Amino acid sequence: MVPRAVNNLFTGRSQLLQRIQSALHDDSASNSRRKQLVITGLAGIGKSEVCLQVANTLRQDFWGVFWVDVGSHATAKNGFLAIAKALGSPANGIEDSLLALASTQRQWLLILDNADDPKFDYSQYIPSGIEGAVIITSRIRQCSHYSTVLAELLDALDVQHSVQLLLKAARVPEDQRQRCDKPAQDIVRLLGSHTLALIQAGAYIAEGYCLLDEYPAKYQRQRKRLLEHSSDQEQSRYRDVHATFEASAEVLEGDKAGQDALGLLEILATLSSSLLPLQLFADAWQGATRVLKAGAKSNAIDEMERWHALQLPGFVDGEADEWDDYRLKKASALLTSLSLVTRSSTGGVDGLSMHPLTHAWARDRLKAQQRQQAWVSASCMLALSRGQSETWQAYERELRPHVQSLLALCMKTVFSLGPRKEMLAILLQCGWALNAMREDVKLEALLLEIYDQVEITPEDPSEEHVAIWDLAGRNAGYMGHARQAVALLEHVVKVQETTLAETHPDRLASQHELAGAYRANGQTTEAVTLLEHIVTVKHVVLDKDHPSRLVSIQALEYINATLAEARD
Repeated sequence: MVPRAVNNLFTGRSQLLQRIQSALHDDSASNSRRKQLVITGLAGIGKSEVCLQVANTLRQDFWGVFWVDVGSHATAKNGFLAIAKALGSPANGIEDSLLALASTQRQWLLILDNADDPKFDYSQYIPSGIEGAVIITSRIRQCSHYSTVLAELLDALDVQHSVQLLLKAARVPEDQRQRCDKPAQDIVRLLGSHTLALIQAGAYIAEGYCLLDEYPAKYQRQRKRLLEHSSDQEQSRYRDVHATFEASAEVLEGDKAGQDALGLLEILATLSSSLLPLQLFADAWQGATRVLKAGAKSNAIDEMERWHALQLPGFVDGEADEWDDYRLKKASALLTSLSLVTRSSTGGVDGLSMHPLTHAWARDRLKAQQRQQAWVSASCMLALSRGQSETWQAYERELRPHVQSLLALCMKTVFSLGPRKEMLAILLQCGWALNAMREDVKLEALLLEIYDQVEITPEDPSEEHVAIWDLAGRNAGYMGHARQAVALLEHVVKVQETTLAETHPDRLASQHELAGAYRANGQTTEAVTLLEHIVTVKHVVLDKDHPSRLVSIQALEYINATLAEARD
């Protein structure tokens, strides 16, 4: 009663198959419990194919091998009624069929495939008693608790077996496979060694749509089409990668928790697939509460405001009196349970990441309006969290790809997604993040695009856009354009002299940057004069051990030491 023959493309997994066989044959296990084994993993990774191999290999060891697709109540009922018929039982429902199977004294193996609904209790499909053995496949990691002998989390194939699978699916003759190793590895890396995706890619190549070495470039241009392509032969249950992931998303539709999970998925799809620290959501909430309490609209073009706070997803409620992460944790738990995301603590960073293919599917499934709103929500979250500088310093490596992913969107499109001033504020916050990360080339490119969209030029800096010139001046200095840095920062300092108090941190910071630009431009006298002024002011307003005060003192001492050495 196995649904189909083993797949001729099946590759690798020999150690896994051996572990499963050993667990089912282990007579030393307690006789008081049935042997129940659970295989979990990402959709399309090969769980059902592993079970087909096990069923084929152990067919002679069991009186009966029974397979039930529990992906829906209807398919489960049909499967159990077929078992009852095979047992000669007059059962007319699932419960009677289970009783008939439990009463069978001969050895049997029951495979419950596609136990993928996190809201369903699959113990209802497990016969009572201790007779027989059960294997369950599921995308839901929590289903592992049904196991009594072994729980396996199915990972991607290693590179060697992934290459073998791809080349077999592409129908490359064995004597030619060695010379195809390099382009095949490129495709394997591109697809993250995802089993079904490799089979689809192989079929696409075998059917003459492109050559092996042409596939990566075609994938970059036509990803959605390629991930929806499937062969008419050796089909999986869902035919293609997109369909198998979409089946998981459908489980989430309906209730509030599921909607939160889909909203979180949209944000993750907008950012990079790499690890996103969960602390950012709490930091964004803090930023949102700060601007909502401030109330008054700011004239500063780089300030976050009420509009930004209201763009955050529902599970980050900036109007709440305190941070409550219950809805966020519930949403992330649902996505994790369906293997759509992975939650991990890498290097002490608690966060969420996605398999590259799941990430591609999650991005491709968004309609234009959803994609635009997801970009706004994700960018507001990152920008509002910037107020917690400790997080950004601690997680700089993790946050870098997410900032870059946001800024991959065309600037003209960005400015069309919301009010012009609010969108500019988001971009400037991203710019300051790039500046802190010393992504100088990327920041310079971003500034050029901002100039174009706002219709300004650094050769004629305006007072209205002083926040842009402050950022641009620092970037010019880092890029080695000392003269331009001096011109821009002098403009910034001059404006701030009329808008900020002498002791204001932002004014002192700009003056310090200008002193550095003076020194880089050979204007040593101006640098010393300005640093002496800065040190005098900080002496009054900052503690003697304050880092900002010490930095300015050290800069002044360094220039004076250099001058003294030159005189000697």
